[in-house]
Amino acid sequence: MNGVGEAVTIAGNSVIDTSLIGIFSQASLVVKIIVVLLIACSFWSWTIIFAKLSCLRKLKSRADKFEEAFWNCGSIEIFFDNLNNRGDDPFIAVFTAGMHEWRRAKTKVKSVIGSISLNERITRIMRVTSEREVEYLEYHIGFLASVGSTAPFVGVFGTVVGIINTFESMRSAQNISLVSVAPGIAEALFATALGLAVTIPAVIAYNKISSEINRYQNRLDTFIDEFSSIISRQIEDSEV
Repeated sequence: MNGVGEAVTIAGNSVIDTSLIGIFSQASLVVKIIVVLLIACSFWSWTIIFAKLSCLRKLKSRADKFEEAFWNCGSIEIFFDNLNNRGDDPFIAVFTAGMHEWRRAKTKVKSVIGSISLNERITRIMRVTSEREVEYLEYHIGFLASVGSTAPFVGVFGTVVGIINTFESMRSAQNISLVSVAPGIAEALFATALGLAVTIPAVIAYNKISSEINRYQNRLDTFIDEFSSIISRQIEDSEV
């Protein structure tokens, strides 16, 4: 055998195509379905990976700029009025939710409605907004977890089918030779390798993206706590 991607001649007249396309074309229908399924899962996984990593990179850059501008502003009221509202930015969405509630409450005479203080209400609204934004960031990454946990077993199933086909070829062949067993062995190994090739990037990417989202969420939570402290001081100063 000269290597993958070449046709190997056996006994002078029998040819085994060891290219990936050749292995696929000689595989059984079940293995072909498994291969197509794994390739489709891999394509969608990589689409999610690139989209999420690109999105998180942009959001972290925007968060840096937002926090720098926020902490350098003289007044949160002026900062809010001059803010370029981006609906797709979690930091701006959280800040806007808090400021809207703060301005609405400033028209009230009392700082307490029922048993919930104004500051607690603002913090709660901001955390609900934060959770909704993070939930949106987590959308689709569950698919990576599913692929990472199921693709190896799908590949093993293809391996089992390939081995069964090998035994069937051995049973029906008059002379057991490499020609009779090679197609089944090739499709079995191909299914195993493809299953691992789909699984490993999905698992690594899922852990990476989940970790990045958790760090971003912690950053949002820290901002909410700091913003709540500012609002608390302003409540005390204004005696709302």
